[in-house]
Amino acid sequence: LHKRNVILELEKRGMVNELTSHDIKNHVKKQTTIYCGIDPTAPSLHLGNLLTLMGLLHFNILGHRTIALIGGATGLIGDPSGRNTERQPMSVTMIEHHVTALNQQLHRIFNNGLMYASRRGFILDNEVDNFLVMNNLEWFDKMLALEMLNDIGRYFRVGTMLMKESVKLRMENEGGISFTEFSYQLLQAYDFWYLYNHHQCRIQLGGSDQWGNITAGIDLIKKKAHDVINVKNIQDKLDNAFGITIPLLLTSTGEKFGKSTGNAIWLNEDMTSVYEFYQYFMKVTDVDIEKYLRMFTLLNIEEIAHIVKTHMESPEKHYAQERLASEITELVHGSQGLRRAQFATSVLFDTPIKNMSSRDIIDAFANDSRCLTTVKRNDVLNCSIDRVAVVTGACKSRSEANKLIKSGGLYLNSKRISDPQYQLQKNDLIDGIICIFRIGRSNYRLAQIVD
Repeated sequence: LHKRNVILELEKRGMVNELTSHDIKNHVKKQTTIYCGIDPTAPSLHLGNLLTLMGLLHFNILGHRTIALIGGATGLIGDPSGRNTERQPMSVTMIEHHVTALNQQLHRIFNNGLMYASRRGFILDNEVDNFLVMNNLEWFDKMLALEMLNDIGRYFRVGTMLMKESVKLRMENEGGISFTEFSYQLLQAYDFWYLYNHHQCRIQLGGSDQWGNITAGIDLIKKKAHDVINVKNIQDKLDNAFGITIPLLLTSTGEKFGKSTGNAIWLNEDMTSVYEFYQYFMKVTDVDIEKYLRMFTLLNIEEIAHIVKTHMESPEKHYAQERLASEITELVHGSQGLRRAQFATSVLFDTPIKNMSSRDIIDAFANDSRCLTTVKRNDVLNCSIDRVAVVTGACKSRSEANKLIKSGGLYLNSKRISDPQYQLQKNDLIDGIICIFRIGRSNYRLAQIVD
C-alpha cells in the first residue's frame, strides 16, 4: 500500500467535510474498501458528481479497493436529500437505460483517471483490479416486502428517522414527504450493510447532504453485526464502519458548482462537448482557481502553489485556468479528448484559417450542436451574408445580422464583414465545406456545408 494516508491527503485538498470517526485515519493505514452511491437520475454524471468520484480515485490510486454503486433500486424511490419537493418517478425502462449508460461511463472515467494518475507519477498496481461498478438492484430485486420489514425495518426507530435533516426539511414544507421517500434511508443503509457483509466494505463516501443516510447505514451495521455475533456465538469484534462526507461545492458567487447558465455540465461528451467542458474551467474566477486545482487534479500541493503564484503575476494570461482546464479535461475525457478540446479552442481563438483542416474542425466539434451545424450548399452559396448568418444559426434574423455588420460585430473566418450584400463564395469555405462566424468577441457558429 502507498505510504500516503489518503484521509490526510483529502484533508490537505479541502475535500473532507465530516468524518464519522477520526479512527478512520488509522484504519486506512492498511488496505480497505470504500464505496460511493450514485442514483441513475440521468444518463450521465455531471460536475456535481465529480468531486465524490475524485474522492474514490484518491483511494483507488493509493491502493484501496473502490466500489461505485449505481442505485438501480434506490433510483426508483428517489433520495429526498437536498430537495424541497418529491422527485418525479421514472419508468423501469428509463432507469435501466440510465444504469447501463452510467456503468459504461464510470469505467471510462476511471480508466482515464488511472492513466492520468500514472502520467502524474503515481505508481499503480496493474495486476489488481480494485475498481468495481455494482448495481443495488442485485440484492433488492428479489427482496420481499415482509423480508425488508423484518431484515431492515425492525432496526430503525421512527423518531430517529424523523430527526434526519433531509426528512425534517421536507416535513416543514406543505407537501411533506411520502412514505416512499421516507423509506429511502433504510435502503441506502442496507446497501452499506450488504457491501460491508459481502465485500468487506468499511467506508461510505458521499456529499455533505448524505450525512444522515451514511450514519443510518453505520447504525444498521452495528446492530446487525451485534446480532450476527450473538447468533453465531462469535466473540471477535467486527471491524468498525466509517463515513466521509465531501463539502457541497459553491462558486465564489454562491452558485452551485457545475451549473452554467442554468444547464448542468455533463461528463458525457455527447451531452456537453469536450470544448464546452474545457471552456467551463477556462472561465473559473481567480478566487476559485486554487481550490479547484486542489480538488479536481492530482497535482501536488507544492506545484499548485507555484501555478497560482505564476498566474497572479500576470492574471490576464489565464495561466492557472489553462492548467486547470487541461488537467481536468484529460482526467475525465482522456488525452485524446484534451487534444480535441485544445484544438477546438485554437480554431476559435488562435489558429489562422489557412492552417486549419476541415476534417480536424469537424472532429473537434462533432458532438457540439451549439457550435457546429450542417446546412445545404444551395441554401448558402452565392447568398447574401445576412441570409447565410440566419440559415447557419449565427443570427436570429436578417435585421439582427445587418445591425451586427453595421456595428462591426460580425466576422466570417476571422475577417470582419462590412458589406451586408456580400455573397458567400466557395473560396470562403475551409476546404470547400466549413465556414466560421464570430458574433462579437466570443460567440461562434460553425457551419458544415453539405450537398
